[in-house]
Amino acid sequence: MSLRPAWLTFRRYAATTTGMTLVLFALGVYTAATGSGLACQAQWPLCSDQFIPTLTINPDFIEWFHRVWAMVTGFLIIGVAGWSWFGGRDRRTRLAATLAVAILPLQITVGALTVTLGGLVPGGYTVSTHAAHLIVALGIFTLLGLATIWGGGRGSPRLLRAAVAVAAVGIVASAVFSRAVPFVTYSPGAQAGFYVTGLAGHLGLVATVAYATEAVRSGYPGLDRSTAKTVRLLAAVSMAALVGTLLLGRDLVLYTAFWQQLNLVALGVAAALALGAAWAVRDVGSEGATTGPVRGD
Repeated sequence: MSLRPAWLTFRRYAATTTGMTLVLFALGVYTAATGSGLACQAQWPLCSDQFIPTLTINPDFIEWFHRVWAMVTGFLIIGVAGWSWFGGRDRRTRLAATLAVAILPLQITVGALTVTLGGLVPGGYTVSTHAAHLIVALGIFTLLGLATIWGGGRGSPRLLRAAVAVAAVGIVASAVFSRAVPFVTYSPGAQAGFYVTGLAGHLGLVATVAYATEAVRSGYPGLDRSTAKTVRLLAAVSMAALVGTLLLGRDLVLYTAFWQQLNLVALGVAAALALGAAWAVRDVGSEGATTGPVRGD
């Protein structure tokens, strides 16, 4: 008899963990943007000589809360990998979940360097450590997304259309907060908003590539393989452009007018290609075609 409640399926657990990782991304960006990453007297794992700082909104608390959220999320990520192995998931799901855990120590190490390991590492709070922190986090987020997608069973035209819609909406919404488009001041809150929407778009593109690849191999009702290949290509190139905007969203380069224009072009390409993919699948499976079951437990 299983102690797991019936509503707690692998897909729901993995999706929740992926969502918490998305929030962690936004918290990390907000923490860095407010300068709170330099709080806690540059100590890690302690914070100003305490395990729990004063629970008021101040730089110490922001940095500490970010660390606590990261710790809880880290244990959940390990749980995804464990469930994938002991819950009978397929090989690709196990591989994605296991790789996410494998690079998790690297993310923790880079995070510690970013806040300068108790002051023992001079220059730990630098552009290079921020870049590494961002790239590794994006890798973990992508792998968790794939574990969620693959671990839920077979895809369908409906899931493909939903993935493309999430991608297009997420990318267009990210433009509202992007530093490339002067709609709002690129404040710490706007930076967090940019990464929440941009990463949602990224996850939609990851799902689009995964489902389109499945359609190319096995076929979906009402979707020919040529269209599936086109959608996969559009989503893959859009993803590359979007990752470029995510990197330019941080202070990894001196953000001159040239970089702003390049950022704007990359954002425009990502949005245009995602919208093109959405247009290509707009009628797929909409005429009552049956879909395969989706396993979630």
